[in-house]
Amino acid sequence: MDLFIVLVICLSCLILFSLWKGSYAKGKLPPGPTPLPIVGNILQLNTKNISKSLSMLAKDYGPVFTLYFGMKRTVVLHGYKAVKEALIDRGEEFSGRGNLPVFEKIAHNSGIVFSNGNTWKHTRRFSLTVLRNMGMGKKTIEDRIQEEVLYLVEALKKTNASPCDPTFLLACVPCNVICSVIFQTRFDYNDPKFQTLMKYFHENLLIVSSPWMQLYNAFPLLHYLPGSHKELFKNVACQKEFILEEIKQHQESLDINNPQDFIDYFLIKMEKEKHNKQSEFTMDNLVITVWDMFSAGTETTSTTLRYGLLLLLKHPEVSAKVQEEIDRVIGRHRMPCMQDRSRMPYTDAVVHEIQRYIDLVPTNLPHAVTEDVQFREYFIPKGTTVLIHLSSVLYDDKEFPSPEKFDPGHFLDASGNFKKSDYFMPFSAGKRVCVGESLARMELFLILTGILQNFTLKPLVDPKDIDTTPIDNGLGSVPPFYELCFIPV
Repeated sequence: MDLFIVLVICLSCLILFSLWKGSYAKGKLPPGPTPLPIVGNILQLNTKNISKSLSMLAKDYGPVFTLYFGMKRTVVLHGYKAVKEALIDRGEEFSGRGNLPVFEKIAHNSGIVFSNGNTWKHTRRFSLTVLRNMGMGKKTIEDRIQEEVLYLVEALKKTNASPCDPTFLLACVPCNVICSVIFQTRFDYNDPKFQTLMKYFHENLLIVSSPWMQLYNAFPLLHYLPGSHKELFKNVACQKEFILEEIKQHQESLDINNPQDFIDYFLIKMEKEKHNKQSEFTMDNLVITVWDMFSAGTETTSTTLRYGLLLLLKHPEVSAKVQEEIDRVIGRHRMPCMQDRSRMPYTDAVVHEIQRYIDLVPTNLPHAVTEDVQFREYFIPKGTTVLIHLSSVLYDDKEFPSPEKFDPGHFLDASGNFKKSDYFMPFSAGKRVCVGESLARMELFLILTGILQNFTLKPLVDPKDIDTTPIDNGLGSVPPFYELCFIPV
């Protein structure tokens, strides 16, 4: 056994040396801590808070450095200048999707989020076109959100100002908005199928943000051991089954001259390209694309809202100022609309500060370089995974004084007007920027103002005792569980 261990270590060292030597033949890799055989730098990172570890390493190695997650070489970009240079100034070169084993097993290079090459380009372009045709970023989508906010307000009234966990109800709005785009339908909040679907989304976020999944992505061989990844794959299989059922119903009722929703448009495109063996428009791609839109469009927005309400409970003076602005601009007798936002700088600043402060996806989804890249004085080989440290941009202390403090003033000028910031990148930036950014911005503003127009948020403990520290900070920042009372105003 001792001889076997020695051989494994020697082999690992040879592999690492060959990788290092191969890179140096063309140029110098960014600096970084010396990796250990097999495990790389994983022991030097806090898997419960990768973001914090990256900030510490940036102090020693600068804004561009190299890490090894297991045997996988990863270049980290830290700080606004490095991130902007890569994602915006040189967007095409950094537009690949980096290796993320857990999602590779789910997506198989299909969909929008986890695909690469022509599949990604064609699917993304098609999806954006369809979403715009269906009113994304326009009044038609706004109407759907407003309708769903009305259902939410009625559901919150039924809590009778009693303590409740807001997780499920906050997720219902973005999920039903996405359902209306994809399926041309909405679900009643009491529908068992809808409730199960929502449960899967919530569980999936918890699983992919856990330390175990950080290890799984560094060491894919863990796939064959027991662990929470098994539960994730089971949940996704059930979600895919749900999506397939909806697609079958659409196939039966499809009118190619009158598409009603995203699935109809995709099925028509599949029919047009059925003789093209190279076509990316396949049933597998449709299922994963719908799953991508569901996952990205539901859990990210609902988690932002859930975290946002927790911050407002912690800072009641902020809630009071938002409600004062709502009373002044909107009143109590009509629903908030997007036109109101330009006249509500404080509320707009609060929404932005919530997104900045919670830092929902601290290291972004991994990118990859699509070709050999000379970046500053360093060489990054084609296919190398690139980790974009969004936390370092959202928490830049020169752009946002006291970044560790929740302060809407970060987005207000001296006159109280809303102040834009190039450092505001919660949706990422460049070629891989979130497809649903305009939808999410609408939802966050309309849902938050809709809630505060109708309710005062009452915590169950003294605001000073509320802890807003995330319970996990891996792929996503997961807020702690809490209850509150929605007191009608």
